[in-house]
Amino acid sequence: MGSIYEKKPWLDSYPDWFSHTLELTTATARDDFIGTANSRPDAPAIYYFDHVISYGEVNRLSDFLAAAFQDFGLEIGDRIILHLQNIPQFLIAVYAAWKVGLIVVPLNPMYKEHELSYFFHDSGARLFITHDEIAGSLDLSFLEQTKVRQVITTSALDPFPTGTIVTESLKGVKPVEVQGCLKFCDILKKYQGKAPQYSEVSPDTVAYLTYTSGTTGQPKGAMNTHGNIAFNARAYREAMRIGPDDVVLGVAPLFHVTGEVAHSAIAALAGIPVVLFYRFEPGEALRLIERWKVTMTVAAITVYIAMMNHPDIKTRRLESFVKAYSGGAPVSKALVDQFECLTGLRLHNVYGMTETNSPSHIVPLGLQAPVDAETGALSVGLPVPNCVSKIMDLEEGTRELPPGEVGEIVNRGPMIVPGYWNKPEETAHAIREGWLFTGDVGKMDEQGWFYLVDRKKDLIIASGYKVWPRDVEDVLYQHPSVREAAVVGVPDSYRGETVKAFVALKEGSEGTVTADEIISFCKSRMAAYKYPRQVEFVPAIPKTLTGKFLRKDLREKK
Repeated sequence: MGSIYEKKPWLDSYPDWFSHTLELTTATARDDFIGTANSRPDAPAIYYFDHVISYGEVNRLSDFLAAAFQDFGLEIGDRIILHLQNIPQFLIAVYAAWKVGLIVVPLNPMYKEHELSYFFHDSGARLFITHDEIAGSLDLSFLEQTKVRQVITTSALDPFPTGTIVTESLKGVKPVEVQGCLKFCDILKKYQGKAPQYSEVSPDTVAYLTYTSGTTGQPKGAMNTHGNIAFNARAYREAMRIGPDDVVLGVAPLFHVTGEVAHSAIAALAGIPVVLFYRFEPGEALRLIERWKVTMTVAAITVYIAMMNHPDIKTRRLESFVKAYSGGAPVSKALVDQFECLTGLRLHNVYGMTETNSPSHIVPLGLQAPVDAETGALSVGLPVPNCVSKIMDLEEGTRELPPGEVGEIVNRGPMIVPGYWNKPEETAHAIREGWLFTGDVGKMDEQGWFYLVDRKKDLIIASGYKVWPRDVEDVLYQHPSVREAAVVGVPDSYRGETVKAFVALKEGSEGTVTADEIISFCKSRMAAYKYPRQVEFVPAIPKTLTGKFLRKDLREKK
């Protein structure tokens, strides 16, 4: 009879307008940008706060920088590290690197010397671009033991024309002189009018090394190819019905795969602008949605929680914002309902990871994701065109499970990276005969909708029963005073592990809600082995810059 997954039952759940397959393009992520820049040079590419930068300008500036890269002696396949917030220089540097065949290594700008040293040694990067204020606070002597030959600094203030009013969000930013470093702006001036010798780039060429910690061990550099990115930009365009009038809110960090693909790649492909604003601040995000008539974004659920709890949500005109997608972590139906009640906008789920170049599953625009009757989980979506997804047993990963059974989500398709940089063993473990073993636990229903349960490593075993944190968190979010919630397992002498909830309350609820009330609320709504025995109130749940809750930090919290 063949595998149920090879029959792709999800195709019958696709809306009529959603293509079952997408043509495998020979275009690269670089081609998408250059094609738009040549055909629409005057179209806005970046709205940086209230400042506009056209595609033609980004193209010219990236030419100048690419010419400098070649003068520096950088060669095809060399790696450069971008250690930047969401500023225009990030995209200019990416396109400059790609024009001359370099690989971009985007890193979290919060990393310090020790962390950076690992990435420099692992990637073998030869050039480092960072903020001047960061370079001024680092001991750059650690670079002497790396292959880096140039350090380029830039400021969040650089894109603003002299004399313009700088936004309040950058009020504390001051230019910093860093001895021994080259200035981004000075390089652009020196190489003004210069053009590089473009290098050959194919769909198989690595565009980014995006580091991911995965489940264990040292961070691994996922080799995101130009073909991977170009394909998934098209998958997003199809699923979200992106057109020439869309405007992207660049709320995810550009060093993260969501920023790489769901922001910059789809903008370059569609020839539409991306709104950048240094780093996320909910009030500024709401202002810019209104200012630029933003239509769409892909963001962590924590972004939407922050916007929901900001007072400006009730006063800003947000009617243009019609395509709101959430990814990066399971989303509670209670939160989706709250957001829709407050804004009139229904959040759509998208699921993917660094190794799938963002989406492997998505809820096509306009569809309402079903809720799993057994767990109450909101579906993360249907596999995108050309993706085959299946559920494998958690023990050996060798046996396909039928619809309705819980196991590991495994994917295959043109969005899967070829592997990890210089890590053949990790590559062989994660990608087996073309199938990516995600480490995420989930299931598929009869109609082909997929549901994410949790990460394997987050499973709690309480008195022999399996408890998935997301199940408990979904109930916690139903409490009217809960703003954020995260659940972990903690040691327990009797139960082995017990369930502990960390809860951040909504403004005005502090001091009026007790831990016992939260425990009783959950106890009345779930099985006895699941409800939290411990509740700790915190000002906010610790999270990464991409908005994922740091359960590891909570487990280690004393």
